[in-house]
Amino acid sequence: MSSLPRPAYVIARAVRALATLSLGAAMAVSASFSAFAQGVPVVRDAEIEALVRDYARPIFKAAGLSNAGIQIILVNDPTFNAFVAGRRLFINTGALLQAETPNEIIGVIAHECGHLAGGHQQRLRDQLERAKTMAIVAGLLGAGALAAGAASNNRGLAGAGMGLATGGSELARRSLLTYQRGEETTADRSAITYLNATGQSGKGMLKTFERFQSALSLSGAQIDPYRISHPMPQDRIASLQTLVEKSPYFGKTDPAALQQRHDMMRVKISAFTQGQAATSRLLRKSPDPLAVQYGDAISTYLNGDPRSALTKTDALLKKQPKNPYFQELRGDILMKANKPADAASAYAKAVSLDPVKSGLLPVSYGQALMAVGTPDALKKAVGQISSGLERDRENAAGYRYLAQAYGELGEISKADLATAEGYYYGGAYQDAKIFALRAQRGLKQGEPGWVRAQDIINYRQTGKTK
Repeated sequence: MSSLPRPAYVIARAVRALATLSLGAAMAVSASFSAFAQGVPVVRDAEIEALVRDYARPIFKAAGLSNAGIQIILVNDPTFNAFVAGRRLFINTGALLQAETPNEIIGVIAHECGHLAGGHQQRLRDQLERAKTMAIVAGLLGAGALAAGAASNNRGLAGAGMGLATGGSELARRSLLTYQRGEETTADRSAITYLNATGQSGKGMLKTFERFQSALSLSGAQIDPYRISHPMPQDRIASLQTLVEKSPYFGKTDPAALQQRHDMMRVKISAFTQGQAATSRLLRKSPDPLAVQYGDAISTYLNGDPRSALTKTDALLKKQPKNPYFQELRGDILMKANKPADAASAYAKAVSLDPVKSGLLPVSYGQALMAVGTPDALKKAVGQISSGLERDRENAAGYRYLAQAYGELGEISKADLATAEGYYYGGAYQDAKIFALRAQRGLKQGEPGWVRAQDIINYRQTGKTK
């Protein structure tokens, strides 16, 4: 019996995971994104953001990045990937979903911190400039040889010129890739240092690279190790294995409470991004009963009867009455059931119980108050949404709700300014300027709102304007 050829998409997936895994330099997918993330499907969720921040905090401290203002961004993408850009660390939901333990994600974060602490982004930019210069020089030399060959009718010289031009470009590219692979190895080793400093195992990092190696082997793809920007997975494992196994923390496991939060995060991501069938499969494999109940309640909310979802969520609250995210889910269900006053009460409890004071929960509370619709509720909605935006200034969607609340109260200039803010943080700068000009017509010159509108009007975007 002959073996069937492997599907092209399986090979492509493995190659893409190897080539793009940066490990290098109510959950909602934003409809419009902040200026830093144009075209990136950013996920916002108070529970997941709080958990990932808890993973990162000790690593940031060990890497000397506690005061660096590093922002963690969740990306709605099913692949196992993470990367850094500027002072932002992006983590795919696929990585969070596939990682079975907190330690695996903590290892990813530690690696990225190696790039941030090592200044690899700036050095990579320098290397790119160097590679570009090498390619230009090689091209000029090749062009000169081609011209000389043509003038003397010397085919050998002309051929040498062509080879010099193309060979120089290839040399520059390979030099850059070699540099990038070196930086990846450095970041891997820095990650082990940070994990040891925080008393955590590097086993999760090994498991991640073993996953990549397994996917690559199953794909049957043949990869030239000199034509990729990251070391091959087996090389990374070989480089780290001894270091990881020598650590006194090698056998240390994640705390049970942290593992439970991780399991609940995974079922939540699955329910919102993968559908009911995939979530059911994950729930059957989950060892944590509370995570199973949580996933079932979310799936029922998304796909079933609100009354049944509410019953299941109330059962969760009996087990953890101070869990703000169970209250948030309760509010989401009641909004779906068209009971905004009850939803507002649930969101209010979520806000009061939230230990990290996320800016997202007050915005949800404000939305429920807007749905109540009375003048007093609308005024309270403005206060709650504004409070959320003070903590989370780049929440473009939040400004749209604030604009709506101001509009229903008849405060049109403030509604225009909030609309301008939403467009600004969504990257639609021309629209932001239009609404900022409209807002200024009804605002007193020199007052904070007028000044902020002027800032938006004066903003100059580098590069293409949306």
